[in-house]
Amino acid sequence: MTNNDVLRRIRFIFDFSDSKMMALFALTEHQVTREQISDWLKKDDDPAYQSCNDAQLAIFLDGLIIEKRGKNNGPQPEPEQRLNNNIIFRKLKIALNLHAEHILEIMALVDVQISKHELSAFFRRPGHKHYRVCNDQIFRNFLKGLQLRYRPDSLTVNAVELPVD
Repeated sequence: MTNNDVLRRIRFIFDFSDSKMMALFALTEHQVTREQISDWLKKDDDPAYQSCNDAQLAIFLDGLIIEKRGKNNGPQPEPEQRLNNNIIFRKLKIALNLHAEHILEIMALVDVQISKHELSAFFRRPGHKHYRVCNDQIFRNFLKGLQLRYRPDSLTVNAVELPVD
């Protein structure tokens, strides 16, 4: 998944406006314009599309953590310059204060069954012998589960009335 995809999905899941997204960046003392937000959210084939780099997405996710959990005492950590699904997954876990049981419930919403041990492997340090890379499929399912949890109405399909004989 691209950073722009992640940004779009998080915006949709939590129904963030442009102003809210700008405010999340501001919580980390980084300023972005409405035009930047708009360009990051455009489809890939749009001429005005701009790629959201790893540092920008990290800043946004750090702002989400501050919004949901509050600011840490002391100096704020520097945003990561390189992101992967494991880091993004961990940041969302922290922001939403999710424990393993919560994540397993979210994954179950999209019919994905993983064990606690498999899940904990995603949050280990890359050098750890039990570290596991979070692939796009697992991460997409997690985001879809979040969507079902936070915006259940967004995935309902309009029922089609069939004619009565």
